[in-house]
Amino acid sequence: MTAQESIDARILSYYGELFDEGARVTTRSAQGPVEFARTQEIILERVSAGRVLDIGGGAGVHARALQSAGFEVEVIDPVPRHVGQARAAGLSARIGDARALPFQDAEFDTALVLGPLYHLAAREDRQLALREAARVVRPDGLIFAAGLSRFIAFGKTTLARGIPDPYPDEWVAVAARGEPAAGMRFPAGHFHTAEELDEEARSSGLEVEAVLGVEGPAGSLLESLEGAGEELVQAALTVARAAASVPGVRDMSAHLIAVARVRS
Repeated sequence: MTAQESIDARILSYYGELFDEGARVTTRSAQGPVEFARTQEIILERVSAGRVLDIGGGAGVHARALQSAGFEVEVIDPVPRHVGQARAAGLSARIGDARALPFQDAEFDTALVLGPLYHLAAREDRQLALREAARVVRPDGLIFAAGLSRFIAFGKTTLARGIPDPYPDEWVAVAARGEPAAGMRFPAGHFHTAEELDEEARSSGLEVEAVLGVEGPAGSLLESLEGAGEELVQAALTVARAAASVPGVRDMSAHLIAVARVRS
C-alpha cells in the first residue's frame, strides 16, 4: 500500500466513523462558525450565480448554504457517510475522487476544492486535483482551493512543550516540507504556506487572484475556548477580515484559500 493509499483508507475511517465534519463548521467550537462565515464571504464576494461543484464537499454544509442562496450545486466526496448526509440535506451528491472527476469539460461555473488538497501528500496529486477542477469549470470561471496552514500545524505540534535541541526530525519535516507528523489521527497529507499554495495553483495552469487566510489569528483561540461569546466571535471575524491578505499574518489562519481563475 502506498502512502497515499494509506491516507485514503484513513479518510474513509476517520470521516466515516470517528469525526463529524458537519459539526466541525457549525457547533463543535466557535472557530467553526467563523471558518464557515468567512469561507462563504470569500465565495459570495466574487460569485453571484451559476452552477457550483463542491469537490470534497463533506456533509454539504457549504453547498447547502450556496443552494439556499440560489446556486445550483453538486457535491462530490469519497466518503459514503458524507454523500448520504448531503443527500439527506436535499443536495445532489455522489461518491468520487478529486483526482478523477466524473464530469465533462466546462460543466460548471465555479468549483470549491475546500478539502482535497490537504489530504494529498504528493505535489503531483494536488496539482492533478487542481487541473481536474479547472477542466470541469468553464473558461474564466473561479476555483476556491483550500490548504491547511503549515504555521498552525507546526504550532500545534510544538507549542506548550519543551524545546529539544536538536529539533526532532518530525518537527523539521512539518516546518520545512509540510509533512504531517507520524501518528496523527487526522488523515493529513500536506500543510501549505500561503506562498506554496499560490505557486501550486499557478503551476497547475490557474490564474491566482489572491491567497487569503480564513479564520484569522484569533481562530486558534476560539477553537480552544468553551462557550466563546458572540462579542468575541464578532471580534475574531473583524480581525480575520483585516488579516486575510497580509503576507505572513494570513498564515496564522488554520485554513488558507486560493482564489484562482480558469484561463480563458
